[in-house]
Amino acid sequence: MKKLMLLTSGLALCAGMAVANDDLVQQMDDPTQWAIQTGDYKNQRYSKLDSINKENVGDLQVAWTFSTGVLRGHEGSPLVVGDTMYVHTPFPNIVYALDLADEGKIKWKYEPKQDPDVIPVMCCDTVNRGVAYADGKIFLHQADTKVVALNAEDGSVEWEVVNGDPSIGETNTATVLPVKDKVIVGISGGEFGVRGHVTAYNISDGSQAWRAYSMGPDEDILVDPENTTHLGEPVGENSGTNTWEGDQWQIGGGTTWGWYSADLDENLMYYGTGNPSTWNPSQRPGDNRWSMTIMARDIDTGEAKWFYQMTPHDEWDYDGVNEMILTEQEIDGEERKLLTHFDRNGLAYTMDRVSGELLVAEKYDPVVNWTSGVDMDPESDTYGRPEVVAQYSTEQNGEDVNSTGICPAALGTKDQQPASYDPNLGLFLVPTNHVCMDYEPFRVSYTAGQPYVGATLSMYPAPDSHGGMGNFIAWDNINGEIKWSNPEQFSVWSGSLTTAGGITFYGTLEGYLKAVDTETGEELYKFRTPSGIIGNVMTYERDGKQHIAVLSGVGGWAGIGLAAGLTNPNDGLGAVGGYAALSDYTALGGQLTVFTLPD
Repeated sequence: MKKLMLLTSGLALCAGMAVANDDLVQQMDDPTQWAIQTGDYKNQRYSKLDSINKENVGDLQVAWTFSTGVLRGHEGSPLVVGDTMYVHTPFPNIVYALDLADEGKIKWKYEPKQDPDVIPVMCCDTVNRGVAYADGKIFLHQADTKVVALNAEDGSVEWEVVNGDPSIGETNTATVLPVKDKVIVGISGGEFGVRGHVTAYNISDGSQAWRAYSMGPDEDILVDPENTTHLGEPVGENSGTNTWEGDQWQIGGGTTWGWYSADLDENLMYYGTGNPSTWNPSQRPGDNRWSMTIMARDIDTGEAKWFYQMTPHDEWDYDGVNEMILTEQEIDGEERKLLTHFDRNGLAYTMDRVSGELLVAEKYDPVVNWTSGVDMDPESDTYGRPEVVAQYSTEQNGEDVNSTGICPAALGTKDQQPASYDPNLGLFLVPTNHVCMDYEPFRVSYTAGQPYVGATLSMYPAPDSHGGMGNFIAWDNINGEIKWSNPEQFSVWSGSLTTAGGITFYGTLEGYLKAVDTETGEELYKFRTPSGIIGNVMTYERDGKQHIAVLSGVGGWAGIGLAAGLTNPNDGLGAVGGYAALSDYTALGGQLTVFTLPD
């Protein structure tokens, strides 16, 4: 370990000379652009543009549209950098550069040649959450795990690197995070027994700077046993292996297909790890660290500063990959640097992002029932752990037993669809799922490249509620409470956008773009796009006019039945039956729709 510490210290010294990517930081600071999928490094998805506001948003009109030419689920959003809009698609992951100065003329098109055999290895649709920009390059992380750096002006390939191996189940659905002189890249494949990792490549040439695994020996997960902490205590030696039976950590899951945020002042980046493999908890006794974990790592070296495992020994597939939203807010009269995370497990966490201190852990959907709550007593032996309700424990109920009425379902109270934040109101605007499930685990053996799930699921709307499968809510992260909640017929699978105009936008699975009053939740506008919306709403300004844009194209986990033509209710890991009625409201089709106010 001393050798590892000397190495990482040397790396930190060298990397300290690197400066933040000035170009990207400048673009993110310009509200007329949308230069990163998350809006900014803090993941707030907030725009200072206010010419579209709650007084006039009802007059919004379609300005123009663009067909992507691809079916299946369209997640993520376009980017706008200068006079160019960059639009991506699901597999085969085409990238279009559209000239906003010339009526959206296609400047260039990049279409990678990928083996279609990667499609059946992708869990929950062939989605991609968008491209990234930095240093005059557009970064595409393809389904087959190839990371490509394209020249932003002409689309030519400047470098490419392979990040994983689809033959063993490693794929990609996520975007990447360009930060400082690196681009941070994750991996998908937890349902195939992949061991999750995050990798930093040098922006200049694609060479690997560091890789941190989610579980494994200390040198693999880049921890310092004495200085890396979990809830304020050192993690100790072998923390990534000693809660696993034997060498099962090698196929342990904990994949990293969500969103990333960064605090340049602290030189830390933040992300979450996914479910442990398999979904049958009886086959992997122990806490299965560090699956289901919020991680804070040094940007330059990858070394972990702190961890927090939210769902030890996950029994329900409650991936922890959802976004970390960074804010500066007052608690007990003290201004603190916070991190807020809406987990799939139905709990919303507020943490000190510098120290990793847990401040708030509360249910953000009242129907959540698998836990009675998190132990918040720092002196307790179970501090930070959720108390599991025996009735809904798939472990305690046993293999080949169907545990019924578990809330939320495996797709969580919120999946990857990102929330937004209004710094003026101190409110988080959160797209949620209002879905419960039955869950029957069964024994499964591991074969590289084959599904390693071990559970049969069925999903349905939360009972004794409004009858729908979603809510759009406003959340107070300091007091841990819902301020208002709007019911939706289906899960809200679209990322939200909040603006200085006092409004928040989101899309629905039926295909509506909606605008609501951020403070009250009152619906102010809606427009039906050609297909269900699972994309994230973005905004930019062109020629002095603010525009709102969103990708429609139904799919994703909730829409996998439509996207892949599945009809068996248990297919799509239980989602096909739960969302069967969606076909009565929408159909496949990829389109970008851009809105603005009339002249």
